[in-house]
Amino acid sequence: MNSVQNLPNLGVGIGYREPFRADLFLHRPQIDFLEITSDHYLDATAKKNEELELLRQHFPLIPHGLNLSLGSAEGVDEKYLEKLAALLEKLRPAWFSEHVCFTKSGGVDIGHLAPVPFTRESLEVLKRNVFRVKEFIKTPFILENITYTLRFPFSEMDEAEFIGELVEETDCGLLLDATNLYINSVNHLYDWREFLDKLPPERIVQLHFVGSHRHDGNLLIDAHADRTEDEIWNVFREVCVKSNIKGAVLERDENFPPFSAILEEVTTA
Repeated sequence: MNSVQNLPNLGVGIGYREPFRADLFLHRPQIDFLEITSDHYLDATAKKNEELELLRQHFPLIPHGLNLSLGSAEGVDEKYLEKLAALLEKLRPAWFSEHVCFTKSGGVDIGHLAPVPFTRESLEVLKRNVFRVKEFIKTPFILENITYTLRFPFSEMDEAEFIGELVEETDCGLLLDATNLYINSVNHLYDWREFLDKLPPERIVQLHFVGSHRHDGNLLIDAHADRTEDEIWNVFREVCVKSNIKGAVLERDENFPPFSAILEEVTTA
């Protein structure tokens, strides 16, 4: 059974960032929904709780997590899971999302989204942790692809096969980051179209998009700081042809342009 096929169509939104706050309310009709960072509201101050309530009253919200660490062999942090469940119970979103990665090892927070090796053992760890999350939280769950510079030489399958099998066997949706896909394809010299062809299209629920950034004139990185370029729009279009996308989110974290430029990209999407 595919539990994600009947999710609602939310439209096009942006990742909530505090510098956008006033402009969001000035242009409310042009923003279909907001994606919020779950972690910012798990141990929230009174001010952050007030902010969350204000956003909830005016926009559909989709929580997007950073630190569930689904790739950790020691399993998910149960206290973190309880806090996340409480947030989702409060918001009752259409779905929530996390990354295919690990952020903790041996109880130590490593401070970034680290890739997992594409091996059977790693896949079993991810499946076990995803099943634990789904046992605890009944909100539909979707998983996102990340960028990576390290490629494990002992991987047993490619990333598309790995992610496809993960979402199929756990009955999760896929949050396909078009920018991450394009960046990885350039940095690791593969065809992003072939990658897309290997994914189960009916599993793709949501898109992320933003411009890529060339670091030191060579490596592309996902800095969330640039206008979406034509190559990434090409990925975006191709995914929309293949899949019934329920939502797309512009992720901009720094180097903020005038809000009119943000709205232009939302309109294009």
